Amino acid sequence: MSADDKLLREHLIDNLKNANAHVDLFSALKDFPEDLCGKKVRGFPHSAWQLLEHIRLALHDLLVFSTDPDYTALDWPKDYWPEEDAPKSAAAWKASIKALKADLEAFEKLIRNPESNLYAKIPWGDGQTLLREVLVAIDHNSYHVGQLVMLRQQLGAWQG
Repeated sequence: MSADDKLLREHLIDNLKNANAHVDLFSALKDFPEDLCGKKVRGFPHSAWQLLEHIRLALHDLLVFSTDPDYTALDWPKDYWPEEDAPKSAAAWKASIKALKADLEAFEKLIRNPESNLYAKIPWGDGQTLLREVLVAIDHNSYHVGQLVMLRQQLGAWQG
């Protein structure tokens, strides 16, 4: 692996997992008050639970698409957004965060693997590359982290 390729992979992982120009995903979720996970605020269509699940579902879909030749596309928007405003339990909230962390770790492992060609077209796709899918994940997560922070501010639950 060339030094340039290694540097690009490190930057991708850093942007996928950490805060750079904004708060990182897990800081935005940290200590989210259980009683506010399902609350919505005026002028904003989603609760924190819906945002968390949407981030998790979309990231998982990007990971599966990037790695599974038997990938089947999900239905938009039905399969990417939960219908319920709140998690069924505190355990469901924690399980969603745990699954999100596991998928981020799997993406990191995929990116670090020198056998993973960032530039090759994914054979079962229609022109996408692993690099593109990682950049989409970074962009998507970043957008919704901003929404989570704004929602927390509106709910009076942000100390950042």
